[in-house]
Amino acid sequence: MKSVFKISISCSILFSLFFFGCRKDSNNTVPIVAVDIFIYTSNPSFINLNAVGGWVYVTGGVRGILVYRKTTTEFMAYDRNCTYNSSDACATIVVDNTNIIATDTCCHSKFSIYDGSVLQAPAGLPLKAYSTTWDGNVLHIYN
Repeated sequence: MKSVFKISISCSILFSLFFFGCRKDSNNTVPIVAVDIFIYTSNPSFINLNAVGGWVYVTGGVRGILVYRKTTTEFMAYDRNCTYNSSDACATIVVDNTNIIATDTCCHSKFSIYDGSVLQAPAGLPLKAYSTTWDGNVLHIYN
């Protein structure tokens, strides 16, 4: 009888954790959209990507994509949709004049464009990142 009670309590706790503890706040979830973009870095529109630390905005994702050249061989691509109240019409990040911080002018969250991490609340989630590959000439951004 004692073991049945323990099992019942354990199941109740697990159910509570699953049902209440794992709930996500839909206001902070950037929608999932298909991304499959090819950028030719020799194109004059993307000249800023030819130097480490350079960045550009491209069309795609939910509210556009920020592409950042992290090293000579590595690029980062982030959705410009802020992760705090992502459904707000103004929840879009812009790179500030430091060229290393992206700010949401609506909620004033700040993010590092080096790795997408949150630098200033209220956002609690990093920027949504897309996968990238680069063959020396063509940058592919995808999910």
